[in-house]
Amino acid sequence: MALSGRLGRAALSRLPEASRPLLDPDGIRPGIVHFGLGAFHRAHQAVYTEAAMAAAGGDWGIVGVAPHSRRVLGALAEQDHLFSVVTLGDEKSTTQVVAALTGVVHAASEPDRVTGLLADPAIRIVTMTVTEKAYRLDGLVPQLIVSGLSARARADAGPIALLSCDNLPANGRTLDALLRRMLPAELTDWYEENVTCPRNVVDRIVPATTAATLARAEADLGVRDLAAVGAEPFRQWVIEDDFAAGRPDWAAAGALLTTDVTAWEHLKLRALNGVHSACAYLGALAGRPTIADTLRLPGLVELLRHYLATEVAASLIPPEQTTVTGYGETVLARFANAAIGHRTLQVAMDGSQKLPQRLLSVLNARGVRPRLATLFLAAWFQFTRGSADDGSPLPLQDPNAAQIRAAGIAELFGPDGLLPVFDDAHRHQVAQWVGELARHGAAEVVRAVAREVG
Repeated sequence: MALSGRLGRAALSRLPEASRPLLDPDGIRPGIVHFGLGAFHRAHQAVYTEAAMAAAGGDWGIVGVAPHSRRVLGALAEQDHLFSVVTLGDEKSTTQVVAALTGVVHAASEPDRVTGLLADPAIRIVTMTVTEKAYRLDGLVPQLIVSGLSARARADAGPIALLSCDNLPANGRTLDALLRRMLPAELTDWYEENVTCPRNVVDRIVPATTAATLARAEADLGVRDLAAVGAEPFRQWVIEDDFAAGRPDWAAAGALLTTDVTAWEHLKLRALNGVHSACAYLGALAGRPTIADTLRLPGLVELLRHYLATEVAASLIPPEQTTVTGYGETVLARFANAAIGHRTLQVAMDGSQKLPQRLLSVLNARGVRPRLATLFLAAWFQFTRGSADDGSPLPLQDPNAAQIRAAGIAELFGPDGLLPVFDDAHRHQVAQWVGELARHGAAEVVRAVAREVG
């Protein structure tokens, strides 16, 4: 295909028909503010929201707010807020332009604009993908939300729903509890009457954008898209239907609306995210660059199946008509998609923030006899020491990096540690696995344990 220029509204008529947005961007009005303009939001919530508007109408365009980084803002602004999602299958890819974004704002330099948006009665939902580490009392996003809610109350702008889409246990309740600690006293009654914080579970593998992602989008579209993102074909969104001022018809776009997301939350965090983390740390130690490469370690798939069928299955009650083993097979098939190129070091980031809900929730669950969960924790610990099994350096990108590097097993995993393990025997198991990994390397430990459990 001949290449000509940059993605933007003027280029839409020249795109292949199958790649054009589902909606005319000129007809979309904002109804949602989203914090966190990273790849995941663009490949997940923006896709669902555009599809919902295409199916059922409504003014639910998204104003994207970047809390700190300006990296993607310029590209989106230059492209009239259009971007594309490259769906990466094992055999072929497809590229679709998304028009759900109606504007972008840089929060750190434009806090008053953010406050004004949250006080606008047209905005009825705030969503966020700002990662686990952003949910602090001194975090920029919570502070901006409280400021915006105060302005909204003064303006009598009506009710609003706040939807955390981060991988936090009970994410809506976590956000609600944080905001309640930050609210000024005079706002408490208004907040109680006008604000809801639904829980939800998001799922789609979205690797970091690479030069290959941009090249694939350009080849498919015939124009350059510097904000393109890649994603796997699978996507899922399970949402607690508790919105104070309406919502898009996300069900028409394939989302599951329910009264309780707990079972889905536990299943996803432990059977998908936990297995993802296990692959990341074992793979990084073994010198495997991607998750798909890691799954080719001899014995690893068998070991993970055993973990899912025993320890994970004993730690939770799955959703109706779903089994842990069946869900796990889908997960492993998704992870094996080599086209995604999901790097182990990307998945390994911020482990101290992620592992409590991914692995400790299994290890510390009543009735579980953990063995493999302790191996995976040991792999994380060995990863944090900074070297792969062949001696090559491993970067530790974690908000608690200094504390982690300075501490030993007893300090990190003690009852009052960063990752509390409450059973002395389990801590002893972690220490034993660390020794095995140090002596034999991750690949050989996986091979040996797979033989035992098989």
